[in-house]
Amino acid sequence: MKFLRGLGADTLDMSSLPAERRRYLAQIGRRLTAQALVRREPNRRHPILLTLLAQSSVDVLDSVVQLFDQTLSGSESRARIKLREVLAERAKLSEDRLALLEEILPVLADAGIPDEAVGTLPRGKIGMSRLRAAQAGATARLPKDHGHLALLEGSYTYIRQFAPKVLQAVRFGGGTEAQPLIEALGILREMNANGARNVPDNAPTLFVPTRWQGYLDEAAAKDDPTAYRHYWELCTLLALRDGLRSGDVFVPGSRRYDNPAAHLFKPAQWETHRTEFCRLVGKSPNASEALPLVMNELDEALGDLEEILVRGDGPVRLNDAGELVISPLTAEDIPSEAEELHGELERMLPNVPIASLLVEMDRHTGFLDCFVHAGGKQARSPQLKRNLIACLIGLSTNLGLHGMAASCGITYDVLAWTAEWYIREETLREANICLVNYHHKLPVTAMFGSGTLSSSDGQRFPTRGKSITARHLRKYFVSEGISTYTHVSDQHSTFGTKVIVATHREAHYVLDEILGNATDLPITEHATDTHGVTLVNFGLFDMVGKQLSPRIRDLGKITLYRMGAKSDYAERFPKAGPLLTKKANLDLVADHWDDLLRLAGR
Repeated sequence: MKFLRGLGADTLDMSSLPAERRRYLAQIGRRLTAQALVRREPNRRHPILLTLLAQSSVDVLDSVVQLFDQTLSGSESRARIKLREVLAERAKLSEDRLALLEEILPVLADAGIPDEAVGTLPRGKIGMSRLRAAQAGATARLPKDHGHLALLEGSYTYIRQFAPKVLQAVRFGGGTEAQPLIEALGILREMNANGARNVPDNAPTLFVPTRWQGYLDEAAAKDDPTAYRHYWELCTLLALRDGLRSGDVFVPGSRRYDNPAAHLFKPAQWETHRTEFCRLVGKSPNASEALPLVMNELDEALGDLEEILVRGDGPVRLNDAGELVISPLTAEDIPSEAEELHGELERMLPNVPIASLLVEMDRHTGFLDCFVHAGGKQARSPQLKRNLIACLIGLSTNLGLHGMAASCGITYDVLAWTAEWYIREETLREANICLVNYHHKLPVTAMFGSGTLSSSDGQRFPTRGKSITARHLRKYFVSEGISTYTHVSDQHSTFGTKVIVATHREAHYVLDEILGNATDLPITEHATDTHGVTLVNFGLFDMVGKQLSPRIRDLGKITLYRMGAKSDYAERFPKAGPLLTKKANLDLVADHWDDLLRLAGR
């Protein structure tokens, strides 16, 4: 990043070029060799170089912030793992004291024992030596976070190796709520530059969570400026990380960590789009009209649930504790005749080489034409499709281009050049769209579904080498790995795939391919598992006119919200009403209704 900024890459203003043109020139620059660039005319070479510099500056800035998040989170995760070990050891040491307590409590709780005998009985029965040993083994009370921040403080020296450099190189901004944190970052940056050790008395702490405030108070009470500096700095850095994740804090000049408001309609633009958007999704622009409709929908759903619970003979019922119980679905029972027919039909199908299959698919769909040269439309040689098929087979089967070159007779240099200039994320996406659309139009496809329902789930794969996307996950990987989050229609076609961090919650990516669906599939309803469900997703799906139909594990244990008084719902719905344990803040929804519409409209 310092190298690029030394060239002035961060100051280049390329806004006069359309975004698509900038992306096109940058991808050309990444693929051209220095010799190829020299051979180009200056009026072609200079725009490519300038765009590549500007784009690289943004990409590297995003990587720096991502690595800051990843490294700080790694230290916090290691402290959390160590905390579990410390708590487990503490529990083992406390077993003798708990056994002693079980012997003392019956004496204290027995009202028939005179007060003057309460002290002598435990001493005589248990013995003074055992009581003194238990007293000597007493442990100090744990703080609210059970000591997590104290264990993280053990990594303070390591965190100081990179955090000051990040704060010096990256500028952060935020909204009104984030101003105390932005001010704290400025103070910390100044302290690092001046070599100051003590935190100023006026340094803000409003962003410090309640569970960690006790550390600062204790350090201040003991007049320990070193401990106060360590805890305050750690709280500031962790608040910065959380703010970057939530969007409360942004990085000017970044793409991934840019101000979220910059991607929404400006107020003047929204005025012209609001009515049309509300018409498309069937929402009222006024909260006073929209919220009563939502309440009616809730009442209808509760009425249906009440009827099911009253019958008590279905898979949805209440247990003795009043909790909602949903019986698991039974496995599909396939008749033996169907299994025999399936086997007979399978034996009738020929074994087709994968290369022949791709050739046949291209003859019907023309999907290989979607792989266009990174430099734009180019003359396509007769051998290009052959080379593309070889690259696709090599890359998709883990054979690799070297292995493919050895098995098919095409030289590695030819395959590497073809993959570099033709196989990119956007060309793969266009080819997949072509295949999905052709499949959607086939008459037999309608036998599986209408294409209006889709589902998504993640698959985890191990990786080799270093990657800022890969993470350690002992349950799935020996070392590191990634997740691929895939969207599949009810016609069994995969219309979207995204590589994500394996430790991230999948719910953040559910809407990506739904709203970015460029195929002919008319998706209106989507299903996920528990990892794809949040209250935000329910709200966003409804705001954009889609339906989220998740499969939620332990549905009876989740928090359900009502929109009125508890007594009102309990009276109207004696069975279903008590399941709604909390009241939704409708005033908050009404106050931000236009903001919710504007977010969904973008």
